[in-house]
Amino acid sequence: MLQEFAEGDKSALDRLMPLLYTELRRLADGYLRNERTSHTLQPTALVHEAYIRLVGQDHKSYQSRGHFLAVAAHVMRQILIDHARSRCADKRGGGRAGYSLDESIDTAIERSPTLIAVDDALQALEARDPRKAKLVEMRFFGGLTAEESAGVFDLPVEKVRAELRVAQAWLQRELDRGNPTT
Repeated sequence: MLQEFAEGDKSALDRLMPLLYTELRRLADGYLRNERTSHTLQPTALVHEAYIRLVGQDHKSYQSRGHFLAVAAHVMRQILIDHARSRCADKRGGGRAGYSLDESIDTAIERSPTLIAVDDALQALEARDPRKAKLVEMRFFGGLTAEESAGVFDLPVEKVRAELRVAQAWLQRELDRGNPTT
């Protein structure tokens, strides 16, 4: 079905989604578990939005179930980042001159700025080493194992684990650098 979808048969994705829905829902639950409790997106809505974006993408050649889930995880992360950036912009007045102390306290309590900081660090890593960034995304956002990621990249599992350790250390340093209280 992945091959049929890659060849332009959009109905193949309709047949595939019920088979992968449980895993996609698990991914969405994982993403939203790390968000504030009052987040306006629910797991089902996140899966449905990801589906809409996946159907709208240029046809990709998915190498495996793991590769498809990695792409779906990336799409979900982008949806949440877009949502967080939009919400933070709205909280800051959408271009108006300032905002109240109460609003800034509310913003500090929410997890959206953390998600944005992680995304910014991950984008910086992607500029330096796209494969390491993709491995982090697949592991921590997509829930793929080192073995599944190794299959997607056709790398030895040990190489994937080593690259993940380096990427995690680099990202932690970037996040610490951006947060002077740590």
